[in-house]
Amino acid sequence: MSSNPGFSGRSETSSYSALNQHATVHTDREPSASIYTIVTPIDKAAVRQMKALSRWSGSLWKRAFDVSCVVCSLPITVPLFLLIGLAVRLTSTGPVLFRQERIGQAGQPFTILKFRTMPVRRNSAGRPAVTTSINQRFTPVGPFLRRWKLDELPQLINVLRGHMSIVGPRPKLSVHQPVRLNCRPGITGRATIVFAREEAILSPLPSCQLEGVYHKVVLPLKQRLDEEYMATATFASDIKLILNSVFRKWEDLDLRNLIQMHPEFAAQIRKPVEKPIPIPVVLSHHPVQMRGEFQAD
Repeated sequence: MSSNPGFSGRSETSSYSALNQHATVHTDREPSASIYTIVTPIDKAAVRQMKALSRWSGSLWKRAFDVSCVVCSLPITVPLFLLIGLAVRLTSTGPVLFRQERIGQAGQPFTILKFRTMPVRRNSAGRPAVTTSINQRFTPVGPFLRRWKLDELPQLINVLRGHMSIVGPRPKLSVHQPVRLNCRPGITGRATIVFAREEAILSPLPSCQLEGVYHKVVLPLKQRLDEEYMATATFASDIKLILNSVFRKWEDLDLRNLIQMHPEFAAQIRKPVEKPIPIPVVLSHHPVQMRGEFQAD
């Protein structure tokens, strides 16, 4: 594992170690919080109040920076919008954009925009809330868009509307948002860089256990990463994080081992060994001549 310092000034090794520790945190839970009644120590680390924001994270300068970045990127993003939208339209039926309600700053819901990467279903109730690389069907261009994060481009519209920032915690579904965000959610963030290949990492889990492990293992790790970053973020660290996202410099080298070694994860992928059922064999006193492999009946 690399020991290069992260944006919070701590090494990646120490950051991962801090994420994996089971610290008991006492907190007053809000009635509207979407959490389980019984929580484990790592769950308590996720439902505690977020740390105070850095001066940059909560400033108007950050908002001005977001709008400036979106406006300056229009000569590149507009042609990409047209090409990707055309590819989605020609390769599958349905709308080009996928819309979904997410939770934003101060618990306010908003509609997030993405390029559609999955076929349209008449009944979306059976679709799992946690997506892996094997539990969903994708359109012909869906895996490509997901791999290169191009399906996230329409969220630049969310930035202009004031729902999102370029850098911040990822907006989640209401069932996956244990605390209220004290800042705008972002297109990319510290947890986004670390969990860039989350769908492949979670793919070994059986579908019936996916939601529980996601709540008990993945969400607390993401929450801790985003809190630490937003509490120490600066203009320079945001620039570096944006460049890492554009050039796909992910920091997930040892994340797979970190998650899979967690007791909650290991307990779900460990399958009991079934004992073979003995089948009685009746031996005949008169040997029967065996037919050849290709002998006709």
